[in-house]
Amino acid sequence: MAKERILIVDDDPRLIRLIREVLGAAGYEVLTSSSGELAIQSLALERPDLVLLDIMLPDLDGYQVARRAHEFTDVPIIMLTAKVAENDKLAGFKAGADDYITKPFSSKELLARVRAVLNRAQSVHSHPGQTKIDCGDLTIDLSRHRVTIGTAEVYLTATEYNLLHELAVHMNQVLMHEQLLTAVWGSEYRNDVDYLRSYVHSLRKKLERDPANPELITNIQGVGYMLVKPNENKN
Repeated sequence: MAKERILIVDDDPRLIRLIREVLGAAGYEVLTSSSGELAIQSLALERPDLVLLDIMLPDLDGYQVARRAHEFTDVPIIMLTAKVAENDKLAGFKAGADDYITKPFSSKELLARVRAVLNRAQSVHSHPGQTKIDCGDLTIDLSRHRVTIGTAEVYLTATEYNLLHELAVHMNQVLMHEQLLTAVWGSEYRNDVDYLRSYVHSLRKKLERDPANPELITNIQGVGYMLVKPNENKN
């Protein structure tokens, strides 16, 4: 079985060396780029399975690289950053990030998040026996990993897609925070409610007519979230 390939994009040679050693010892094939432009070239030519992407780069920033990457690939992206503000995370999710690792980080955390994101990306494509889920104007085409609102296609990251899918297969049912976090991210995330909240915020911005007053993804205060199918008989 071929090794999974991970592209590290960072301009700090010491950090690249450290991450290369950790990932290499875990059995991954490692590629590296020291700038945004080189990263775009590597993505197009090498087609890695995952990208570890620093936000602060000498030419393009990580957000720009992520946006350009998702013009031609659905590769999952983990942002590496010293920034921890909520707005920075939301900007990363909007650009197409699947996860965040805040510097400094441990080897154990790095490997856990890499494995979790790779597993989520692979599970996106495994829905045997299912074809579509409809929720009013929202349609999830499971066989093609395609989400539309009306006739307009909506781009979702692998993590956003998996979160939406988990809500959709339990449509009109309240899913507790811990249940969603465990199903989509894994048991190690089960208490990270702020993390879930950030992804729901990102999903609402992409799917809701008025994200400030959501109608599709509703919040049950202190309990969890629910995907609500509109009443088609409403006048």
